[in-house]
Amino acid sequence: MSLDPKIAARLKRNPDGLVPAIAQQYDTGEVLMLAWMNDEALHRTLTTGRATYWSRSRAEFWVKGDTSGNVQHVKSVALDCDGDTILVKVDQQGGGACHTGDRTCFDADRLEIVLG
Repeated sequence: MSLDPKIAARLKRNPDGLVPAIAQQYDTGEVLMLAWMNDEALHRTLTTGRATYWSRSRAEFWVKGDTSGNVQHVKSVALDCDGDTILVKVDQQGGGACHTGDRTCFDADRLEIVLG
């Protein structure tokens, strides 16, 4: 099986065939991480209920939690209005979503906002 052609037609992929996917905690709205999906990763995510991404560094599929135990159970998936970003609302189980072990990839290095 492959990705539904109606969904595939809406996707705007980069030259490598990938679309950015934002993982968000479904009940709090906390942004957990950004990863990449190709058509097959999105298909697997939609049909297994487990967040599946494409690892650019390893050039292989990556089911979140298979090695770390920090599983992302998918609650919903949506495309943005342009079809160039995927929002995956998940229930993050186990430890953090970030490969560093942090809960989110966006809490370690906050930038100072200087107005004026």
